[in-house]
Amino acid sequence: MNIINDQQLSDLKSTLLQEKQEIEQRLSSNEHYGLASSLRDDTGELSPVDNHPGDLASEIYERGKDIALLEQEDLHLARIDAALSAMDKGQYGSCRTCGEPIPYERLAAVPDTLYCIEHAPRQDISDRRPAEESFLRPPFGRSSMDQQSSYNGFDGEDAWQIVEAWGNSDSPAMAENPEADYDSLTIEADENEGFTEPLESFLATDITGNHKFVYRNRQYREYIDHNEGDLTLQAYENE
Repeated sequence: MNIINDQQLSDLKSTLLQEKQEIEQRLSSNEHYGLASSLRDDTGELSPVDNHPGDLASEIYERGKDIALLEQEDLHLARIDAALSAMDKGQYGSCRTCGEPIPYERLAAVPDTLYCIEHAPRQDISDRRPAEESFLRPPFGRSSMDQQSSYNGFDGEDAWQIVEAWGNSDSPAMAENPEADYDSLTIEADENEGFTEPLESFLATDITGNHKFVYRNRQYREYIDHNEGDLTLQAYENE
């Protein structure tokens, strides 16, 4: 049984009609949040893609926000229409799920509701996740082959490491290690690239094999500091 009287029902209906009118006027005055015109018209360019795509970041962000606002307004209108329809049918004020009367205090706060607090759809947590997340696991989307032990070729992670070598937004200030440098912030920075043993990265000979060369790279410094392998290489440290 409905617990609201005719006067309360009339007041709620007036509130719904006023809200509907305000939303429709708002959408009409701002051309549905600017979505009536194309992105190209907003930028004044022949095409939204030019030599500097980054210049469109603000426009793309605003366009996405306008779409979200428009969807919210459309949802609000749909809820208002559903509530007005329920009033015409004499079903307003009763929960659609359990059939119990909805307290007037709730209807006054949310006049377009058709559910009691216990069965309100808005309190249900959605399990839907953004489609982009399917490309975040495993890392680097479907191009990462690290999980396949039999594959040792070039994959998405290797492609990113090449790009990352030219710099990114990371800074040693964000590193936990106070002695970190930019090279140590890259993905798998300690991974051996182009060699298996550290010795192979800094010890070389000419084409005849008669002349030895030692390149003082990071692996060489660590080799000397840890007194590894052939100690005669330390002689090169004094040259």
